[in-house]
Amino acid sequence: MTNTDFDFLAGSWDSVQRRLVKVLAGCDEWYEFDATLDCQVLLDGTGVFDVLRAPERGFEGLTLRLFNPDEQVWRIWWASRNSGGLLDEPVVGRFDGPVGTFECDDVWEGTPIRVRYHWSKADAAHPHWEQSFSTDNGTTWEVNWTADFTRRG
Repeated sequence: MTNTDFDFLAGSWDSVQRRLVKVLAGCDEWYEFDATLDCQVLLDGTGVFDVLRAPERGFEGLTLRLFNPDEQVWRIWWASRNSGGLLDEPVVGRFDGPVGTFECDDVWEGTPIRVRYHWSKADAAHPHWEQSFSTDNGTTWEVNWTADFTRRG
């Protein structure tokens, strides 16, 4: 079964990444860095793989997205040099029009959390992604990482 949800992301991108200095600590100080993203859509659109690189920060991470046609959901796994050879718990969800919402339960520095990714492809030439954490099962959310993308070339 073909899926086109993440076709917008195929190719090479420049990105501005913003992260909170301290997560889940009431912090409102952000740091910003440039990154590149190289993305492939595979398996008739049901598999998406990308690599995010920010060499100035010594940062590299990868994302694996797999679509389950029976459940009509995506599972998204993340890993970085800091992951110790493990994939993070996958966030699970789908797109509703141009916005995708994907969530899971996880643990951040010993605290149980709910993780949410939001993808917006309303402007396909400049997609936006953000990560939020909740410590109260989704009643309130703290956005702690955002990324804005511009296609390279």
